[in-house]
Amino acid sequence: MSVIDRKGSIFAIKQDGEKKGWSEPKIILGSFLSILVPSAVLLTMPLFSVSGLSFADALFTATSAISVTGLGVVDTGSHFTIEGQVLLMLLMQIGGLGQMTLSAILLYIFGVRLSLKQQSAAKEALGQEKGINLRKLVKKIIIFAMIAELFGMAVLAFTWVPELGWRKGLWYSLFHAVSAFNNAGFSLFSDSLMHYVSNPEVVIPLALLFIFGGLGFTVIADVSAHWRRGFRGFNLHTKIMLIATPVLLLFGTVMFWLLEHNNIHTMGHLSEEGQWLAAFFQSATARTAGFNSIDITQMGQPALLIMIVLMLIGAGSASTGGGIKVSTFVVAVVATWSFLRQKQNVVMFRRTVSWPKVTRSLAIIVVSGIILTFSMFLLMLTEKASFEKVMFETISAFATVGLSAGLTAELSEPGKYIMVVIMIIGRIGPMTLAYMLAKPKPTLLKYPEDNVLTG
Repeated sequence: MSVIDRKGSIFAIKQDGEKKGWSEPKIILGSFLSILVPSAVLLTMPLFSVSGLSFADALFTATSAISVTGLGVVDTGSHFTIEGQVLLMLLMQIGGLGQMTLSAILLYIFGVRLSLKQQSAAKEALGQEKGINLRKLVKKIIIFAMIAELFGMAVLAFTWVPELGWRKGLWYSLFHAVSAFNNAGFSLFSDSLMHYVSNPEVVIPLALLFIFGGLGFTVIADVSAHWRRGFRGFNLHTKIMLIATPVLLLFGTVMFWLLEHNNIHTMGHLSEEGQWLAAFFQSATARTAGFNSIDITQMGQPALLIMIVLMLIGAGSASTGGGIKVSTFVVAVVATWSFLRQKQNVVMFRRTVSWPKVTRSLAIIVVSGIILTFSMFLLMLTEKASFEKVMFETISAFATVGLSAGLTAELSEPGKYIMVVIMIIGRIGPMTLAYMLAKPKPTLLKYPEDNVLTG
């Protein structure tokens, strides 16, 4: 029990015999590693791969799957047996559910009761009110994911069953639907989706899957519950996502078309309709989906820069995607604009964003920048690659995107382990790592304010 002792004008908080359990960041990391390590060991076994896999490659692949990144050091379709592909699909599904959802499921399975603090943290991570039943919430998330993936599988089967046969066609449809909805980016085709670059029957369903997966369960639940009241009836996060998502999609589509439609190695050989379809798909997949319908290694540097920006922004909070999150980016931009206009509050859609949320958004960006800079420095020491390749690959791993500029296939063993750590941090979230290292200690102690020169 907490006791507050008054000492002059200072309040000190003491803990009287409170048991110290695992903190939320430790639960998240622990649940992640409890699946990752055994899965990596399994992938080294002959049952799961055609020609065997070293532990470093197995750990990299398992991390890429459970972090729903999609980067691969071996070809998924040809290197893994059907058992290995099933294992990867399960890891993608587990990773796509989210760490707090996964943690809650594991603890319930093993009969461990979540503390009120841990339940509150799980609901906050999933973007829900504290009064909602966590068991029912987790059940709804799983049901929604299953329905979306089965729908995607059915649509894709219309193309791939006639082309590949019933057994292979249905399996490919299911695998890619799960991979797309969870923004994982793993493909059983050696060229990802380049063969279907101009096929809307494949490209559009997959794009819709990872767009909806990237919106997040919070947004879908809010829209389904309050659509009768119109846009005004949605909460602020939903409004931000419903406006920012199409804006980012449109921005990326137009920029990729302008920059690449004359590039014979990417879009130049396509019809005008095919070029716009390819530009749209790359704009959507850059925000953490990881599939590619054109050769990323042949894209010009301006287009790669646009892709890096989109990858870093990522998808929505409490979604299957990664990145710093769309809402984080929007809040930081609006807060900066409010500061430049000398506004006292950050206001969007006639709602004031609390300062803790503003400072949290800025902290996420700063912490992410520090992690990315340090990671790129380490990779520059271990890999013989150009700066743009290292930057692209690092941000792709951190934002759990899975697009590659060609470096992943050439990684040294130390480089693979560095990328594993980057993918783990990217999936559990940079703030989770920061909280684990900083060990936050709330206090009521307040010091006098003073001035500091900035800018």
